[in-house]
Amino acid sequence: MTHVYHLLKEQFANTGLMFRMSAYDIKSLYQMHYLGALWQFLTPAVQIFVYWFVFGIGIRGGAPVGDIPFFVWLLCGLIPWFFIGPSLVQGSNSIYTKINLVSKMKFPVSILPAITIISKSANFYIMLAILTGIVYFNGINPGIFLLQLPYYLLCLYVFLFAFTILASTISIIIRDFQLFLQSMMRLLFFLTPILWEPSRMPEVYHQILKLNPFYYLIFGFRDTFLGQGWFYEDLTYTLYFWALTLLILFIGAVLHFKFRKKFIDFL
Repeated sequence: MTHVYHLLKEQFANTGLMFRMSAYDIKSLYQMHYLGALWQFLTPAVQIFVYWFVFGIGIRGGAPVGDIPFFVWLLCGLIPWFFIGPSLVQGSNSIYTKINLVSKMKFPVSILPAITIISKSANFYIMLAILTGIVYFNGINPGIFLLQLPYYLLCLYVFLFAFTILASTISIIIRDFQLFLQSMMRLLFFLTPILWEPSRMPEVYHQILKLNPFYYLIFGFRDTFLGQGWFYEDLTYTLYFWALTLLILFIGAVLHFKFRKKFIDFL
């Protein structure tokens, strides 16, 4: 637990630096493009339209999910994923891409994955605000269920940080891991019920799917915005998610500090 303590202490001690560097990343990302930051919304908008057209119109024929319009149900899963996917993939590669720069100075390397996550957050919160408007526009009132949104945001950030700390360390040691992770994220996108509802699956397969922590996060946001349930109603699954997340954080912290001084040797 000492490694976890030092890891978290390093994050809190460099909070200001993290936000300054993430702001710089946001400004520099699209500065050479004519449409600038608008691309952060155009790209997901096109993807949402394609998924809705193929899965909502083409496969489902416009049928709702229960009494929820498929488009709204789809957005509640896609918007968190648009934050999860890039944060994990880019955060897992963040130390490798900047190690030559930070190796020449005294720099808290462990904050690099967190900087990537923070830089992706601005777009995520704007899209959550848009989602809230769409939900109410369609006559859905989540009511007091929105009170659990901070809880699921906490789940999301802790899991992303834990995973990227572990994966960014492995990516330095084993470069093939980054390609493997990209392939796995594409696979998990379709294995996670984002585009399809799992209720028609046999219960045994449904339980296997729930071993995927993304399932907990995606359905947590759906339950929140659609007003369909509280996080404590499935206490066993909640405890499983946190046990897995904290285990990943512990392993990631141990590996990070073990190999930290040797990162430059693997390049």
